[in-house]
Amino acid sequence: MINLDTMDIMKVLPHRYPFLLVDRLEEIEEGVKCIGYKNVTINEPFFQGHFPDHPIMPGVLILEAMAQVGGAYVAASNTENQGKVTYFVGLDKVRFRKPVRPGDQLRLEVELLSSRRGIYVFFGRAYVGDSLVTEAELKATFVDK
Repeated sequence: MINLDTMDIMKVLPHRYPFLLVDRLEEIEEGVKCIGYKNVTINEPFFQGHFPDHPIMPGVLILEAMAQVGGAYVAASNTENQGKVTYFVGLDKVRFRKPVRPGDQLRLEVELLSSRRGIYVFFGRAYVGDSLVTEAELKATFVDK
């Protein structure tokens, strides 16, 4: 199994602050699954406006964090996609179950469902502790920079 820290993740993903939404990857099993973590702090720039008196992580950013785990997972375990950019091409079966707040740690579990003709299909689940907060089917492709 492969594990990546933030510096390793930045070698396989083009994202940088404030849009790098993954702090660590663990349990990368090529062709199977990956688990990533995002530590959510009150210092995140999106909390200034979402919402000042009731801070909640935007759902689209939870989905983006899942996508980044999937992209880093494929790039780290498949050399043909290293150096390329991951593009979202679809989302299905999205469910937001509970809010994510400052101080939470997101555990992002991404399972590879299929890979055909350059389209990768993942199923992602985001947890805070043992509580499922978001789930979705994500589709992505890799393109040259």
